[in-house]
Amino acid sequence: PMKLALQVTTPDGNIDAITENISANGILFNAADLPPIDSHIEFTIKMPAAVMGSGEDLLIQCIGRVVRHQWLNGEGQAAAIIDEYFLRI
Repeated sequence: PMKLALQVTTPDGNIDAITENISANGILFNAADLPPIDSHIEFTIKMPAAVMGSGEDLLIQCIGRVVRHQWLNGEGQAAAIIDEYFLRI
């Protein structure tokens, strides 16, 4: 899986995170502070041009909600469903 840095915006403030897994429907990310389950989040992922097969990096702005937490080797992870997304170049 590709690990990308992102900033997650929550009702309680911003959280710095690293992606663990991304699909069209959701995201799993690692963070020191996890947003509460059922909280609404927004984030923008910068997909490298080489990965997308395009001439420029692609920005994907996402709106979603946290559905679960898990811990792996002492690291907090949050899973979120992506309800809406917008592509930007």
